[in-house]
Amino acid sequence: MYVRIANADDAKYSELLCEWYEESARMRKTGIAKRNPVYLERKMRNGNAVIAFDDDDQVAGFSYIETYEEEKFVVNSGLIVRTDLRSSGIGKEIKQAVFKLSRTKFPNSKVFSITTSLAVMRMNTKLGYKPVTFSELTQSDEFWNGCKSCKNYHILMDNDRERCICTGLVYDNLDDDYAKEARKQKNDNSDNE
Repeated sequence: MYVRIANADDAKYSELLCEWYEESARMRKTGIAKRNPVYLERKMRNGNAVIAFDDDDQVAGFSYIETYEEEKFVVNSGLIVRTDLRSSGIGKEIKQAVFKLSRTKFPNSKVFSITTSLAVMRMNTKLGYKPVTFSELTQSDEFWNGCKSCKNYHILMDNDRERCICTGLVYDNLDDDYAKEARKQKNDNSDNE
């Protein structure tokens, strides 16, 4: 299995991935926001997603990033793994890759995630995320509007977007090795121009 940054050629998988999200929501009986294939395709074309493949070159998993508040925050979102590969370790590889993408592409941004998944909470914690109240996450209406398709959206709104069933997690070490390397490369590139 391998994980890489997604690109425009991967857009052909967007409908399949959206089906996986819906099936996962049904299986887990928890809220998962619906995704639109066009939205996922845009993530792939912009290099704001990672995709995994099994040894037969069949899609195995996916995740993407989005920025808010003029890149003050970057969310790692949409982690999905093909059902027969869950517990194989590929989810952890995808999570690490999307985290690295976030830190290198947006080294000055706090990284956050909201989830109901214990496995995702554990992965985030190992990467250095800390649980926080929703007040410490982006306050962007665009982000929170993405929750509208979740079956628990009414809980979020009943609580004035301060809490829900999801747990909010933030990584805010803006001086980690990924960020240092990204800043160094940016400085090296500007020196060469």
